[in-house]
Amino acid sequence: MNKLNIGSGEFLKEGFINVDFYSVTKPDVVHDLSKFPYPFEENYFDWVESDHCFEHLPNPFAVMKEVHRISKNGATVIIRVPHFSRGFTHAEHKAGFDVTFPYYFKKTFKGGFQGVEFESTKVRLRWFAQPYFKKAVLSKPQFYIALGLGCFFDLFAKISTFACSRIWCFWVGGFEEVEFHFIVKK
Repeated sequence: MNKLNIGSGEFLKEGFINVDFYSVTKPDVVHDLSKFPYPFEENYFDWVESDHCFEHLPNPFAVMKEVHRISKNGATVIIRVPHFSRGFTHAEHKAGFDVTFPYYFKKTFKGGFQGVEFESTKVRLRWFAQPYFKKAVLSKPQFYIALGLGCFFDLFAKISTFACSRIWCFWVGGFEEVEFHFIVKK
């Protein structure tokens, strides 16, 4: 299985081809992710993941088109990005995301189909995201309290991701992350 980790940063994934441009660690492939085409052949990858990278790029739709090009039909694509309610807390974020992102990859979406098809299989909101990072910046009690609150809020988000994304998120301080699971359609 050929697997790609887009925007690996300091978190290289074992068993993946890790690609990034700005990184202290040494990714397997150094490439500016805002430049197309990516240095991979068409229909190559069975699995593509990206954790908190798309929001740093100037054109996430162009990145999705490139992911479509380099992925096989039926490939799994998992993208984790900040939810718009918390997404612009970092000075380098260029895009905000909510639960409607998958609509742009359905031929039937008249509001902005992007020309490539992905089937959305799961959308998940997370109130407390990236625990591997949080352990390094929070005290032990803060970490476990936030983790518990996150589990509680995430239960409500599973009931209706759309309602939580648009309304309820502002009552609990926003969600840190929205995760999308796609299947490539060609």
